[in-house]
Amino acid sequence: MPGGDGTGPRGMGPGSGRGMGPCGRGARGGYGFGCGYGGRVRGMGMMPRQQTLEDEKADLQQLKENLENDLKQIQKRLEELK
Repeated sequence: MPGGDGTGPRGMGPGSGRGMGPCGRGARGGYGFGCGYGGRVRGMGMMPRQQTLEDEKADLQQLKENLENDLKQIQKRLEELK
């Protein structure tokens, strides 16, 4: 996330990127290690949690929407450059 200010890519909020930063799946290679959600258990610090099929489905749906949005932005920019 740019500047670590919580705004996410293009100001769309946290969790709206590709998950490649220190809080995303790309950082540790697994699910349940998010910063501020998912992996934290009250009073326990960073603890992995078992991800349900519903959680995985929701995560994948969000990723799909994010990728579609990224593709739209790329297509728009390519049109601007013509």
